[in-house]
Amino acid sequence: MLVQALADASGALWLAPIDASQRQSYIGCNRLQAACDERETEPMTSTLLPTTPESLLPLVLQAMSRTPDARLRQLMAALTTHLHQFVLETRVTEAEFERAVAFLVGIGQATGETKNEVILASDLLGVSTLVAMLNNPPSPNQIGTSESHAALLGPFWRQHAPRCAAGDNIARGDTAGTPLDVNGTVYDAAGQPLAGALVDVWQASPVGLYENQDESQPDMNLRGCFTTDAQGRYRLRSVHPAGYPVPTDGPCGELLQAQLRHPYRPAHLHFMVSAPGHRVLITQVFADDAETLHSDPVFGVTAPLVGHFERVQRDGQELALLTHDFHLLPGEPVFPHPPIP
Repeated sequence: MLVQALADASGALWLAPIDASQRQSYIGCNRLQAACDERETEPMTSTLLPTTPESLLPLVLQAMSRTPDARLRQLMAALTTHLHQFVLETRVTEAEFERAVAFLVGIGQATGETKNEVILASDLLGVSTLVAMLNNPPSPNQIGTSESHAALLGPFWRQHAPRCAAGDNIARGDTAGTPLDVNGTVYDAAGQPLAGALVDVWQASPVGLYENQDESQPDMNLRGCFTTDAQGRYRLRSVHPAGYPVPTDGPCGELLQAQLRHPYRPAHLHFMVSAPGHRVLITQVFADDAETLHSDPVFGVTAPLVGHFERVQRDGQELALLTHDFHLLPGEPVFPHPPIP
């Protein structure tokens, strides 16, 4: 049952059910927070002690109502309201609560230098994609096209990838696989090529492992940073990526198994494109022939992110070609915190 908190003429708080049309609990949360703010200077008395499960939420919000940071106060009030409503609606048992706590502890303990289980949990729940889509809506630029679509950063981006010259091969050491040529142009909002833009690319190997997961790969294998030329062009060589399973050796793997979900991401390349005076674009390009294109366990595939990996023959050898352009919007360049060292 969902509830809302109201204040009567005396300022006392009470709860009442809300119907389906009022299910936007964020609005109810704001009302509740306002009621709590009115009473924030009053001492806690026996009349404000919880007597029922439903009576606890106003007291919790009142305790948090003095938070000086307005945005933190808003976020915590909304989060707490939704959590209480979830517990009430689903009638969470003590055993289920203990299992949930163990899951949270487990994803923290499973996070280390080679894996970020917390990010993975957010990915598997679709929250990472939701945040990316919410904060990076395609915006028409000055020539009527849209900024390139954003996608997940993922748990395997590393800062300080090697700087590469145009056309360099990021497949180092003995990395085998179908050779891949990637090229494209970076444009600004006016449709003009952006010289000096930085194209940071990383990918899993043909066996489905990032180099930090695989001791047999050289450090920083299949990672590189390329600078666009005077015409905004970039070019790199690599090997065709393979689909791979997200890590399943921790709590997230147990969750996937319990939900009868497969762990395999479709083959893709990661890109982070940046330039002074422009917003940082974090995106992925998926192979159009990937087997799990329509069942990505982290919900990261959207139609604009699917690229055409053309297969050709050159000098008697099969080669894959990908041409992909990027469009950046003006703004302050803000880079993410690396999920792993």
